[in-house]
Amino acid sequence: MNFLMRNPWGMLFGALIFLVALCMITIEVCIDSVASAIAAERGGAHRLELCAALSEGGTTPSIGMLCSVVKAVKLPVFPIIRPRGGDFVYTEEELGVMLQDIGMMRECGASGFSLGALTKDGELDLLTNKALIEACGELPVTLHRAFDRTKSLEASLQVAITLGFDRILTSGGETSAPKGVEHLAQLVKLAGERIIIMAGAGITPDNATDLIKRCKVREIHGTFSSERGGRTEYRRPAFPTYYEERIGEFTNKGCDEEKVATLINNIYRSEK
Repeated sequence: MNFLMRNPWGMLFGALIFLVALCMITIEVCIDSVASAIAAERGGAHRLELCAALSEGGTTPSIGMLCSVVKAVKLPVFPIIRPRGGDFVYTEEELGVMLQDIGMMRECGASGFSLGALTKDGELDLLTNKALIEACGELPVTLHRAFDRTKSLEASLQVAITLGFDRILTSGGETSAPKGVEHLAQLVKLAGERIIIMAGAGITPDNATDLIKRCKVREIHGTFSSERGGRTEYRRPAFPTYYEERIGEFTNKGCDEEKVATLINNIYRSEK
């Protein structure tokens, strides 16, 4: 270390090693606000997935939100295309909404999209997904965790490749990536260089390093959020501070810059 401090070339070499290590793992942060987008960028994130209604697993954000986030940060922003909560089986009317959203969001500066549609029998909907991907044009497309609801992850991976998805966001078919780590490792091997497997759900700065080592993913996804207080000073007694499941009346959740930075630092130290 003393040598690096005395030698500017040594310092430069050390900085390059640091950057190379970080570039090997891509961190995508799922956000729902401009403030969270800025926090994620400051923490060192590489890409953003923009959603509304994170409590429902994420739905399509407003055009105004996307435009504001694109202006606020330099990171690529992938809005999710999901017209409602619930399942991933869509009607023709809902498909029409999704196609319009994609068109308008491309004009607004989206760098890519996160989407996915299923049949009622738990398979990827070929026609719906094909139409959505074609609407995205040259922009990259992530198959979101609708993938985890399919009958066979291995068969769905092959279909996703055929359809032209660029990556799959998955927890290995479990409620969290740490629980699905063995299946994630199998998917990474099966995918090879044909499609990117991005692990998501339940990943924290404390467990990310172990998960990456065990399943060999090179991309991870999460909200990395903390609860924070709102700006309201008056609180009417009839409305409690918390509703069920701790959804705050006077608080909200947002990306925690420090958590993102800690996550990256932990990964960097493990890569050394």
